[in-house]
Amino acid sequence: MLRELRLFLTAVQFFTRLPVPAWVGHSAQQLEQAARYLPLVGAAVGVIAAALLWLSAQVLPLSLAVGLSMVGGILVTGAFHEDGLSDFADGMGGGHTKEKALAIMKDSRVGAYGVIALVLVLLLKFEALVALCREHSLVIAAAALIAAHAVSRLMAASIMLTQHYVREDDRARAKPAIQQLSHFSFAIALLTAIATLVILFAAGAKVTAIFAAAAAAILMRAYLAWRLKKRLGGYTGDCLGAVQQLSELAFYLGLLAAI
Repeated sequence: MLRELRLFLTAVQFFTRLPVPAWVGHSAQQLEQAARYLPLVGAAVGVIAAALLWLSAQVLPLSLAVGLSMVGGILVTGAFHEDGLSDFADGMGGGHTKEKALAIMKDSRVGAYGVIALVLVLLLKFEALVALCREHSLVIAAAALIAAHAVSRLMAASIMLTQHYVREDDRARAKPAIQQLSHFSFAIALLTAIATLVILFAAGAKVTAIFAAAAAAILMRAYLAWRLKKRLGGYTGDCLGAVQQLSELAFYLGLLAAI
């Protein structure tokens, strides 16, 4: 149990800005195994965002409450996945070859494709969450935040299971964690994501709506996996960030369409 707790806190240390005890330590092997807790880290981020949404909605207009919950989630992760999305969009939009796309993704500067993708995805997530709150309930929206953050990270983990890391730079920050995921680690990630769907059901969402949300995230993941395989022959850390962000958006849209 202590070993698994260490791995979870390692995942927290890498994928968020939350403080962890010094005894957690750090190693490449530890970080690689910690990827199994990506959905659990996502659920924790979702809980923080959901709490901010609930508390803010008690004293502020709904749109502001949703905005603050999104800001909270971004601050907790340090915009880790959003940065990946913008780099991914720049690379896939501006790079006509694999080598060029990878070089653009590595560039810290943000181009037009990255800005447009980031603005549109954040805006669509904002509108989807506001619609969930207004047309259904604050409780369902809060539970959807938890589930979407976990399921979208499961989609990213599934890319690690089925494809190979393609960047050859040993100094790449994500490389120690971005190796091919074991089936055991993926099973842990899958069970965690399923647990958050149960929370969404307990909050009042219908089974058909939950199925539609999960299916939308899976379809988005399938499309992105196809694009990555065809264009890059695998994935990078930035690609996983894009998978997380776009799968999260797809989850909200699927839930809204069927709820």
